[in-house]
Amino acid sequence: MSSSAPSRGPAGTPAPAPETAPPAEPPAVATPQRPPYVASEGRQRDARMSIPRLGIEDLEVQAYEGMTDDGPGTDIQNRGIAARPHGPSGGTGPGGIGNYQITGHRNTAGGVFFDLPTLAAGDRVLVEAAGTVYVYRVTTTRITSFLSERSLREQRAAVPGRPGVAATRPMLTLSTCRTQEDRAEGNFYSDELDNPENRIDKIGVLVRTQPA
Repeated sequence: MSSSAPSRGPAGTPAPAPETAPPAEPPAVATPQRPPYVASEGRQRDARMSIPRLGIEDLEVQAYEGMTDDGPGTDIQNRGIAARPHGPSGGTGPGGIGNYQITGHRNTAGGVFFDLPTLAAGDRVLVEAAGTVYVYRVTTTRITSFLSERSLREQRAAVPGRPGVAATRPMLTLSTCRTQEDRAEGNFYSDELDNPENRIDKIGVLVRTQPA
């Protein structure tokens, strides 16, 4: 029985063995990226706030149970500091998942939020509480009407502007009166607490946490 001779190349040299492809490497597994912040448990506590763009530094933010611009909150603002409501109709605490709401006067009691309307997207808001600084970045501006229940629900929602939507990250609402603009437009409405119809709200998101 005959056997086949090995194949040979030029000049009788053995032919090279056929090349085989190297084994495929396993696909890379993406490593989940952790956010550059650590959300707090949302505890209701007082804080200090700085807004470099507006020259605000270490402004006292006092927590109380209530809702934005109610009587107790207005009394706090009348002392020249900012008010921060919590409870069933309020928001979360500093750095907490949800809507951290802060209100301040624009035209009275020192006008701590006089320049708030000039705050622009990308500006930073720093809130210090319990040894941590929560750095928020402004993303958008909203107008809230005191004469619209829907508008008020949107302002106070866990996700600003989206009542009923579950919050998944820490957010911020800074709110002050729109008195000058309302009056210039011929709107002279004022409630029993001397609030005009409309509020200017600056909305932000938490982007970083750092030790105080």
